Amino acid sequence: MTGLYYEEFEVGETIEHGKRRTVSERDNQAFCDMTMNQQPLHLDAEFAEETQFGERLVNGLYTMSLAVGLTIPETTDGTIVANLSYDDVEHPSPVFHGDTLRVQSTVTNKRETSDGERGVVTMHVEAFAVSRDDELVCEFDRTVLSEKRPDA
Repeated sequence: MTGLYYEEFEVGETIEHGKRRTVSERDNQAFCDMTMNQQPLHLDAEFAEETQFGERLVNGLYTMSLAVGLTIPETTDGTIVANLSYDDVEHPSPVFHGDTLRVQSTVTNKRETSDGERGVVTMHVEAFAVSRDDELVCEFDRTVLSEKRPDA
């Protein structure tokens, strides 16, 4: 277990997540297939070539899901009760096949639950395309219900 317990989160702290991931065409195709999202901008090279982007875009929900996944080891691996919400999701720039993403989380709020048994932590998550000079490609707020230390 590598995640943080409620007491270990510090408001204002930015966590640079160590793992990065290069997004492949297969990743995008599989995600679209699993979610039944047949948007041609994600899947049809000829269609996408005629758009302002000139090529297929990676599904934005995949980008967000990948960003969450990359945060897990340093934040909630084994210490989460539940994800409570994802808010204010933005995709300021598209992700393309072959982009390598890195992610950082900044703790913006924390509070104990009313019974004092657990804590609610909110983090602002940002995903950057390393392969494009760290261009911001996705950002959102993630709120989790976190366990407290067993000995607390």
